Parts: sequence; C-alpha cells; structure tokens
Amino acid sequence: MNKPFSPLSGVRVLDLSRYLPGPFLTRILSDLGAEVIKVEPLRGEGMRWMPPHVHGVGATFGGLQAGKDSIAVDLKDPAGAALVRALAMQVDVLVEGFRPGKMHALGLGPQTLMADNPRLIVCSLTGYGQTGPMADVAGHDLNYLARAGLLGLSGPAGAPPQVPATQVADVGGGSLPGAIGVLAALIERDQ
Repeated sequence: MNKPFSPLSGVRVLDLSRYLPGPFLTRILSDLGAEVIKVEPLRGEGMRWMPPHVHGVGATFGGLQAGKDSIAVDLKDPAGAALVRALAMQVDVLVEGFRPGKMHALGLGPQTLMADNPRLIVCSLTGYGQTGPMADVAGHDLNYLARAGLLGLSGPAGAPPQVPATQVADVGGGSLPGAIGVLAALIERDQ
C-alpha cells in the first residue's frame, strides 16, 4: 500500500496481539508505512464483536485494524503455528500480547523465531512484565491504574474514583512505549 508519509515503507510486521495495546501499536506502525499482517483466531478477534458496530463490525476494531491485512489462524493447531513461524521468517517485527510462556508453549517463543530470523524484532506486551511475582496475573487498564495509584486521583475529593473514559494505561504504558521500542530497535538493527 502506498501511503503519503511512509518512513517505515518496506518494514513488515506480524501482529498476534488482541484488544487495544498491541493493535494500537501496530496501527501506529501501519500509519508510518509498515505493512502489517494481523493474525486473528479462527472465530475472529473479540473486538470485532464489541459494539458499537459499523457495517456489522465493532467500530473500535475497525479503527485499530485500518490499513492492515488479516488472516485467521488456529495457533493451537501445529499447522497454524507452523504457518505463523514461516511468516515470522519473512517479517521485521512480531508483536504479541500473550501471557509469559504462551508463545513458547505454541512453539513460537522469541528464541525460536529469532533463531529462524536473526533480524526479527519481537515485542511482547504483558500487563505485569515477563518475569516477577505478577508476571502470570491477568490485568486490564483499570487494574493497572489502581495499582499505580492513579485511579484514586480521579473524581472529586472524598468520592469514589471515576472510571476514565478511555484506556489510559493500555495506551500510555503499552501501545506508545511499545511503538517507541520497536522504532528504536529498527534503528539499532539497521546501524
């Protein structure tokens, strides 16, 4: 796709992430000219079905997926995992948001993929990091804000916290640092 502002023209990205942080990160890369291939489960990503809908598709999903190609793959099927492994040999960046260890269990761990493709940059987004006491804990934007003490700062004094109108931590702590990290890794790789 020829885009008017394309500093990432020629960069190929494989997006295995779901919901907001990873798809927004890869949307930024797409907007900068990268070719992004979105890998969805066979039933489609859950955001496809979240209202409000535009032409039968979740509006948020549509916005996050604009400019990307999409394929449906069953990663638990060895043939599906083999397809993703083959695709990872042909891209510059892979973005995933599974819990720590899940990619390894699928035969798609970063070490395996980078052995196949030494120029591959892997960006793994998790709520609480890859290691440590909370690495396996599921989290959502509201959890992160509460643990950071930011949720208690919202709303009037003496009243219960107010739920933000948008996902602050997912974007500010996931998408944007992830995109900056990928851009920095691309520069470092090519120097």
